Amino acid sequence: MLTFDCYGTLIDWESGIIATVRPWLEAAGRAEIPDDLVLSAFALHQARHQQTRPALLYTEVMARTWADIQASFGLPEDAEQCAAFARSCGDWPPFPDTVSALRRLSTRFALAILSNVDEASLARSLVRLEVPFLLTVTAERVGSYKPGLPHFETAFEDLAARGYDRGSILHVAQSRHHDVEPAAKLGLPVVWVNRRYGQRGTGATIANAAVPTARVQSLAALADALAV
Repeated sequence: MLTFDCYGTLIDWESGIIATVRPWLEAAGRAEIPDDLVLSAFALHQARHQQTRPALLYTEVMARTWADIQASFGLPEDAEQCAAFARSCGDWPPFPDTVSALRRLSTRFALAILSNVDEASLARSLVRLEVPFLLTVTAERVGSYKPGLPHFETAFEDLAARGYDRGSILHVAQSRHHDVEPAAKLGLPVVWVNRRYGQRGTGATIANAAVPTARVQSLAALADALAV
């Protein structure tokens, strides 16, 4: 049984975020703001909203996050941009290797997603992933955001009802902050997919030194390692 984080692991949210906001920065005469700085600001502001208001719908987290980024960079306040940023989640693309690797993995394993988004946004992304998932657990459903534990606890319960015990689960994720740390706390083996290999910084996630059980640089590499 493989459980996945979605955004940052299966879906290339960093490219999706930058594709959304870069035209706005250029229109505001702030094209000099580097992508990595935008992503770092996103990580910090998003985390603050998620942890202080864990029941807040992810689309509202996104809207508030862009409003904070506007203020941080001295950009004009623009409510329409905030709304568009909130909607953009479902438009973010999968990584180039995601769909083919999921197809390979699905021939041997049942798949599930544990995601920090709302049901509607995830539904749009699932269409892009093209493979069936046995289970999805969202922040909207559990009223909490990872690195909180309710995603994992709910998945354990739901998967047990489907015949998968906790010892059969391998978690797969890119974010050490959102996934590797809580999985380790629960004694769950976790593979860190280092999607930012060779790049500086931690991008759209908070820096964290949690140690995974194993690490790969792509989902294709994981499929290779699991011999599928």
